[in-house]
Amino acid sequence: MNKKTITFYSEAFKMEVVKHYETTSLNLRETSNLFGIKGGATLRTWLRKYGQKSSMNKIIRVEKPDERKRMKELQAEIRQLKEALADAYVRQITAESTLEVVAEMVGVPLEDLKKKRGKK
Repeated sequence: MNKKTITFYSEAFKMEVVKHYETTSLNLRETSNLFGIKGGATLRTWLRKYGQKSSMNKIIRVEKPDERKRMKELQAEIRQLKEALADAYVRQITAESTLEVVAEMVGVPLEDLKKKRGKK
């Protein structure tokens, strides 16, 4: 049976490593090797917890109480408009298809019917 060694690091050590990483041009692996840190994700975890740069990647949204309600209303309106646009498109395709069938039944070129329809 292999015994696995678990290493615990102090908060001060973690913060020192993070500070060193952020102030030098070394990458994660080089910094980990320099300080003898074996875990691949260990330094990444410390950076998220203690790092200055990690807070730059967070998106913080501040909104007024009524903004969330307004956002939902606008999203509902967008959804309704998309449905209306889809319905209008279906009606247009149906009308064009009907016009093609009528032109074929009457024996008149489709372009002539479109011209007559546009003049009215």
